[in-house]
Amino acid sequence: MTNTQAQRMRRVLRREIAGTIGLLTDDEDFTAMRRYRTFAFDDHATYLRQVESLLRTLSAQGSHTTVALFDPEEYAEYCATSGLEPDTPASRTRFTAELAATGATVPYEGQPLDELVPTLVDEAVRKATWEYATTLLARIGACASCGVDIGRAAFARAARLLTRIIETAGPGHLHLVCSVSAAPETLVAALRADDEPDTASRVDESEALEFTSVLALGIATRSSGGLVMRTTAAGTTDRVYGWRLRGERLEPLTAAEVFDAYCTDVDTGDLVSPESGVDYCVPPDLGDAGEDTGHTH
Repeated sequence: MTNTQAQRMRRVLRREIAGTIGLLTDDEDFTAMRRYRTFAFDDHATYLRQVESLLRTLSAQGSHTTVALFDPEEYAEYCATSGLEPDTPASRTRFTAELAATGATVPYEGQPLDELVPTLVDEAVRKATWEYATTLLARIGACASCGVDIGRAAFARAARLLTRIIETAGPGHLHLVCSVSAAPETLVAALRADDEPDTASRVDESEALEFTSVLALGIATRSSGGLVMRTTAAGTTDRVYGWRLRGERLEPLTAAEVFDAYCTDVDTGDLVSPESGVDYCVPPDLGDAGEDTGHTH
């Protein structure tokens, strides 16, 4: 084999390698990494420009690259647990490889960094919410009187409710938000679904898993919470529906209650101006799925 053939084959193989870049998304995290002597950057804006340039170069070469959220505190803990020296590029590379397998990542598809970063942060929040909710569900344990795993039963119940809500919503684009009061703060999960005629409902699996877990936590712990759904379909006005979580039931809100819930700022409690062309409606009947089963205790 000639040197030219070998170089050509290496270039082909290089295109087969998937890579991950650990990204410091905000100034605080960037500043925290500057304490390491081997971290070469001293300006966050310059760092972001260089990362974006690298992503474009890799994409032009045909490489598939994902971007992961690099957390300096998690990195320090990882190095301490693994016995690694944190002030080395090799340790940062190993941590980034770990993020590729277990952390929140977003594929780079040519989008500007100012679009990619919010998506990455949202993905990290969603993953953290799911992990927190599932951890709490697992800790609840079994019912003392019948031995039923309360967390599992609540998850199954939440999955049935979500399926029924999507089934009764009708065709179009759906946007659902579930909030559950949980210590130390309220958990919020969002889900988007497209349900068109003659097609199966298209739901992002990771969003559905997080949404179901948050709803299940509210059911299992009998916490206060609620669910709001907005539907958008061609030729009709948008419609907003809402339910109040009571035990393991979703109790439908009146149109006035839906209006109040949708037009109130969650953080301040202030009223938000209603949108034009939006109807606030009593939600559809969930049938047997909406009834209390008594299986989650």
